[in-house]
Amino acid sequence: MVPLKVLLLLSGVLGALAELCVIPQMDSQLVEKLGQQLLPWMDRISSEQLNPSVYVGLRLSSMQAGTKEDLYLHSLKLDYQLCLLGSVSSDDNSGCQTKPSAGHLALYLLALRANCEFVGSRKGDRLVSQLKWFLEDEKNAIGHNHEGHPRTSYYQYSLSILALCVHQKRVHDSVVGKLLYAIEHGHHVRQGHLSVDTEAMAGLAFTCLERFFFNPDLRPRITMAIETVREKILKAQTPEGNFGNVYSTPLALQFLMTSPASGVGLGAACLKARASLQTSIQGGAFQNPLMISQLLPVLNHKTYLDLIFPDCQEPRVMLVPTVEDPSPAHIPEVISVTLKVSSVLPPYKQTFFILSGSSLEDVLKMAQNIGGFTYEKKPSLSGPYLTSVLGKEVGDREFWQLLRDPDTPLQQASLRSVFGTTCFIEELLGPQTAGFRFADTRHHGK
Repeated sequence: MVPLKVLLLLSGVLGALAELCVIPQMDSQLVEKLGQQLLPWMDRISSEQLNPSVYVGLRLSSMQAGTKEDLYLHSLKLDYQLCLLGSVSSDDNSGCQTKPSAGHLALYLLALRANCEFVGSRKGDRLVSQLKWFLEDEKNAIGHNHEGHPRTSYYQYSLSILALCVHQKRVHDSVVGKLLYAIEHGHHVRQGHLSVDTEAMAGLAFTCLERFFFNPDLRPRITMAIETVREKILKAQTPEGNFGNVYSTPLALQFLMTSPASGVGLGAACLKARASLQTSIQGGAFQNPLMISQLLPVLNHKTYLDLIFPDCQEPRVMLVPTVEDPSPAHIPEVISVTLKVSSVLPPYKQTFFILSGSSLEDVLKMAQNIGGFTYEKKPSLSGPYLTSVLGKEVGDREFWQLLRDPDTPLQQASLRSVFGTTCFIEELLGPQTAGFRFADTRHHGK
């Protein structure tokens, strides 16, 4: 009996050394308001606006949208069957305006698992094959000597591995090895900038592989990569408590919640991040549906890895649409905004007067209507993505970056989406200068 007592004592000590990332319960009304923001998005079922992440986020939250969820998943299935597999009666894709990207497809597979479905049958196998073909193509683009880079991003690469893993689909060692090498050698880091959400997505993918004992020959490297990702994310915590920035924090927390550690201050770091998130939520920082859908699972103490064995019978509170109280009419303030584009010839600079509370796109529309300024955009899961300014279009792994005077990137206006490019998101403006800078993401993460 003595040896058994010693063993139990040692086990208790070792367990005490391992810290957990625990997010204390947040005010239920605050969380409910976040969920209510997703309800209008569930009514948008056009091909351009369907977002599988919205469905995943709600299914991993403590809230439900009732029949809206069922109708939304049905719309997702019809759209993806049409765009990725051809129509029901033929191979004609004429009804599909834009074929979903690999990032869309990966999120769609996560949505199926959120409904406790495994991809099966001939149609499901074709979806899995398409995602595996994407990974093979990206692996070939990176090259044998790791001198290239993915045609999209390591974020999409990681998300695709994760989606296949939660469906218990294996990927070849050579595919996983490319992601391992990128994390080990910082190939997705550019000019010292760490993409926290790319690191977190890679960490989630590695953790899933580890839990299923997939790719056993790579297991030591996978275990080490998980530790490396955790260390990088913890070092990226800002004095305010965010990991990277407020919008990359939810995905970082999803990873940290799955990755216990010893003696690294994990628990304190997560509590600090939780406090920062609460302040940001109260301040209305979370408006984008993709960001909300990544945050809701964290607030329900869940992560994408809960999709490995989802609980589809867990009770969830029904969301009710908000009813806004009529507020006294007030006259908005008129503010001045200076728009500058210095990376084109000749440089553009113009000052506009606009109502306070207007979006950045309102300013761009005004500039274009007045004349002398042009821009183009396309939709993405994170919002409109800016493709052209004054005739200068984005190229391979290039993007237009939006800045606040003098040289501060707008966080909401430069969010990275699953497409591997910077998205153009509406941003509320104060009296300031908004500038554009053309940049590239070659050899960079998302």
